[in-house]
Amino acid sequence: MVHNNFRSYQIAVQLYREVTRLRTPSHLQSQLLRAASSVVLNLAEGSGKDSWPDRKRFYAIAMGSLREVQAILDLAPPAASPVVHLADHLGACIYKLCRGAGSAHPINTLSR
Repeated sequence: MVHNNFRSYQIAVQLYREVTRLRTPSHLQSQLLRAASSVVLNLAEGSGKDSWPDRKRFYAIAMGSLREVQAILDLAPPAASPVVHLADHLGACIYKLCRGAGSAHPINTLSR
């Protein structure tokens, strides 16, 4: 699958797996899982789009979902700290994907 070479996607999958192990209140847990899965799914869908504007739209949605994950982690117990660092790293990766619009050749979605 092409996603195996997509670093941001791989990190998003890792983040999803990590948040499934967190103990958070049930009202936050379900929202956390939905938001974390949304990051993965939007990165995957965006990477399959042919035009840069379409890719960027899905990457921006992924960033919004990641911000939701980060907000929920702010409300989570302190044991979530390593997951917070992973989410921050993913945020930097998605930010770079979104910023690719300003260059003559947008950032390739596949890692090099």
